[in-house]
Amino acid sequence: MIDHPTAGRPHRRALLQRTPSRLVPLALAAAIAATAASARAQQAPTPETRAAGLVARMTLEEKAAQLGNDAPAIPRLKIPRYNWWNEGLHGVARAGYATVFPQAVGMAATWDEALMHDVGDVIATEFRAKYLATRSPDGGTDWYRGLTVWSPNINIFRDPRWGRGQETYGEDPYLTSRIAVNFIHGLQGDDPATFKTIATAKHFAVHSGPESNRHREDVHPSPHDLEDTYLPAFRATVTEGKVASVMCAYNAVDGVPACASDDLLEQHLRRAWGFKGFVVSDCGAAANIYRDDSLHYTKTPEQAVAAAFTAGMDLICGDYRNNMTTEAGPIVNAVRQGQLKEAVVDRALVRLFAGRIRLGLLDTEPPRAYAAIKPDDNDTPAHRAVALKAAQEAMVLLKNDGLLPLKTAPKTIAVIGPNADSEDALVGNYNGQPSHPVTVLAGIRARFPDAKVLYAPGTGLVGPAEPPVPDANLCVDAACRTTGLKAEHFAGPALAGNAQDGVERNARAAWQDGGHNASARWTGYLKAPRTGDYGLRYLSNAGYRIWIDGKLVVDAWDVTDSPSIAAGKATLQAGRTYPIRIEAVQRGARGDQKLVWSTPVDGGREAVDLARRADLVVFVAGLSANLEGEELKLQVPGFLGGDRTSLDLPAPQERLLERVVGAGKPTVLVLMSGSALAVNWADKHVPAIVQAWYPGGEGGHAVAGLIAGDYSPAGRLPVTFYRSLDGLPPFGDYRMDGRTYRYFKGPVLYPFGHGLSYTTFRYGTPALAASSIAAGNPVDVTVDVANTGKRDSDEVVQLYVGKPGDTAHPTLAAFRRVHLKAGDRTRVTLALDARALSQVDAAGARMVVPGPYTVYLGGGQPGHAQTVKAVLAVTGAPFALPK
Repeated sequence: MIDHPTAGRPHRRALLQRTPSRLVPLALAAAIAATAASARAQQAPTPETRAAGLVARMTLEEKAAQLGNDAPAIPRLKIPRYNWWNEGLHGVARAGYATVFPQAVGMAATWDEALMHDVGDVIATEFRAKYLATRSPDGGTDWYRGLTVWSPNINIFRDPRWGRGQETYGEDPYLTSRIAVNFIHGLQGDDPATFKTIATAKHFAVHSGPESNRHREDVHPSPHDLEDTYLPAFRATVTEGKVASVMCAYNAVDGVPACASDDLLEQHLRRAWGFKGFVVSDCGAAANIYRDDSLHYTKTPEQAVAAAFTAGMDLICGDYRNNMTTEAGPIVNAVRQGQLKEAVVDRALVRLFAGRIRLGLLDTEPPRAYAAIKPDDNDTPAHRAVALKAAQEAMVLLKNDGLLPLKTAPKTIAVIGPNADSEDALVGNYNGQPSHPVTVLAGIRARFPDAKVLYAPGTGLVGPAEPPVPDANLCVDAACRTTGLKAEHFAGPALAGNAQDGVERNARAAWQDGGHNASARWTGYLKAPRTGDYGLRYLSNAGYRIWIDGKLVVDAWDVTDSPSIAAGKATLQAGRTYPIRIEAVQRGARGDQKLVWSTPVDGGREAVDLARRADLVVFVAGLSANLEGEELKLQVPGFLGGDRTSLDLPAPQERLLERVVGAGKPTVLVLMSGSALAVNWADKHVPAIVQAWYPGGEGGHAVAGLIAGDYSPAGRLPVTFYRSLDGLPPFGDYRMDGRTYRYFKGPVLYPFGHGLSYTTFRYGTPALAASSIAAGNPVDVTVDVANTGKRDSDEVVQLYVGKPGDTAHPTLAAFRRVHLKAGDRTRVTLALDARALSQVDAAGARMVVPGPYTVYLGGGQPGHAQTVKAVLAVTGAPFALPK
C-alpha cells in the first residue's frame, strides 16, 4: 500500500483530546496559528483570480498561442512554456523508464477500487518526479514531462473488434465508473487546495471505433443508449471523481462534432453535472470540425475554432501525425472577424491557467502537500511492488481442469509461443518503458530455478517467428572480416546535420530518455546463414526503412507513436553477403529498438520437439499493440487498421498450439491481449487457460506465481469473451442491442465477471435492510461469504439487479474485492442507491420504476455462476433522476 499525504494523520480534535493537560496551551497555540494561517489563505487570491489577472495582461496573439497543447513561454509575465500533452494510461508513458502497470483493461480485471487509487497515486508521484528532473530553470516543460495527464479512457468497450478497447475499463458503465473514479482520486491527490496531477476523462463522448473512420464518424445513439451506456461513467468522474479535465472526442454526435457540441460540453458537462475544469480536444479533433476529409461541419478553420470555443472547448491538441496543428492564426482571425468573442477566449484561458496554478506550475516552490517528492522517486522498487500486486490481481483463470496450481515443481518446462519472451506483450500501448521488464519466460526461469527451462517461440504473432538478427550475421565489409555495422546518429528526425558515427555491433538503440527528435542510420552487410526467404523489420515505435542489396524492402517511415509489424521480404543465398541499410527515427516511446528477421526455418517443429521433452508446457499466445491499437497502418488477416476482423487466435498461433498440445504433455495456455479471444478449440483441449492481458513490467512474475500456486487468482473479466462474431451487430453500429453482457442474447465462451479460483466460496442468504422501499430511497444488502477451501484467496463479491420491465439482463450494481483466509468468513454490506436501481426508458429518461426487484450476489453473473438472491419491493410512484 502506498502512503498518502494524509494517511495516518489523526483528526485535530481527536489529537487535542489525547493531549496531556500540561501541553494544552501549546496545542491551543498551534490551533490559533493554524486558524490565522487559514484566515490568510482566505485572503489570498483564488487560482481563478490569479489566472484572470494574467490573462488580462496578454495580447490577443499571446492568448491564442496559449490555447494550443504546446503553449509557449511569455517571459514578461513570468509564464514558462508548458506542454499539456502527457500520457499516463497505466504509468507515465513515452517519457523513458517508468513503473508500468497492467494495461487499463487488465486493471479493470482486478475489480479493486482501493488498488486503483494506489496505482493512480504512484503514477502521479512519478509524473511529479519526472517533472522535477526535466523542467527548465524557469519551470517550463517538454512533451510528456508535464503534470496534466490525459487519462483515464472511460469509453465503453462496446465491441471486441475495437483496437483501442485495451485502453478502457471494459464494457460495463458501472465497473468503468468505479475503477475510473478511484484512479482519478489517486492521480489528482488528496489535498483539497492543490492537484498532484490533473486527470483527464476521455473521449467525450460516444467513441469506440472503428479506427479507420474515427475522424469522420457521425454517431447517432438512441436517447436510451446515450443515457444508459455512453454517459454514466463520464457523469461519475465529474460528480464523484471531481476530474479536473475532460477530452472531447474526434467523432460527431447527432451531426455535431463532439468538440463543438453545446449539448455535451455545456448542457451535460457543465450545467447538469457541475464540471468546473477545462476541456481539451482529442489530438486533431478541432481540425476535424472543418477539414474536407473529416467531419466538414464548418467551411473554415476560423468558423471551427469559433464553434468549439463557444461550445466550451478550452484547449486544442494538434495532431502532428496528420498535419492537424494548433496554429494560433485562426483564433486571432476569428476574434478580429467577429466570429469568436474575446471574452470566450479569456474564459478558456482562465480555466487553463487556474489548472496550472493549482498544480503549482507558476510558483517557485512545489505545493506543500507534494514537496517531499524528489526527482528520483521514479521506477522505484516500492512502485514496482505495486505493479506486481496489480498484475497478480489482474490475472483471470478462465479454465482449470485441476492442473493448477502445480502439485510438484516440474523438472523440465517448455515455454513456447510468440509472447513468451516479448516485452511488447507486457506493455500494450500508451506505455512507459519498464527498466526491469519480466517476460513470462524470465518469470518462469526465476520462479523455477531448479527446472530445466526450454524455450522456442515457434511462430510469430501472425507469421513466422522474428528473433533478433544475430551480431555474427552483420558485417562492416563485404568480406566479413569485421562484424558490426557503421552507425550514424543524428540530433534531428531527418537524418541530417552533423552525425556521431562509429562502428556498432548491431542496429540497436536504447533511446529511453533521448527525447523525440533523433534518428540513426546503419550501413554494412548481411550474411545469410541458409538459402531461402527472409523477412526483415525494425522493432520500433517510430519510422524506419530497410534496404537489402540496394532495394527498399520495407518503408514504414511515416509510423509515429504506434508500433508497426511491416516487414520486408528478401530471398537470400547461404554464405553470400548483401549490402544492408537501416534508417530509423527516435520518438522516445520504447527503449529497445532492434533489427529482427524471420528465417527459412520451421520454428514449429522445434517447439513441438521441446514440448515432447518437457514435463509441463507453458504456451504464451495472444496479440500485441502491434496488431490492436490506435489507427495502425496495418492490414493482415484478422486485423485492419488497428481493429480486429476476427476474434480467433491468429492462424499461425492456432496451428502451433494444436501441434504442441498433440505432444500429449500438460499444457497451460497464457493469453496476453487487450481484448477477448475466441479460443474455442483451446477451451475443449487445453487443461488450463489464463488471461494475463498486457500485465506490465512485472507481468512475468505474476504469471509464474499463479502457475506455481504462490497466490490464488481472483481477477474477473471486465468484458465478455464471445465464441465468435456471429450474433454481434456490425462494428459500426452504435446501438447497444445485442452487445455486452447486458444485451447479448446468445451463448458466450466466458461471461463478463467470470474468473476461477484455487479455493471455493459459499454465500449465505442475503439480508436487505428493508424488504420494501419507496422509489428513490436507498437500501443496504448484506451477505456472509465463507472461504470453504484450503487456500487463502481474494473473492470478488458481485451484486446484480434484475429490474421490472427492463430490457437488459440483470445488471452490475455493486461489488467488492475481499480477502479471506482458508476457513474464514466475512460479512459484506453493499449499498444500492436510486441510480443503482434505476433504468432508462426509450426517451432517455432515467427513473426508478415501482415493482419487484431481484438482487443477486455471488462470484459472477447470475446464470453463469452460483448466486444467492433476495427480492426487493419498490413502491410508490416512479422516481425520476436527473441526467
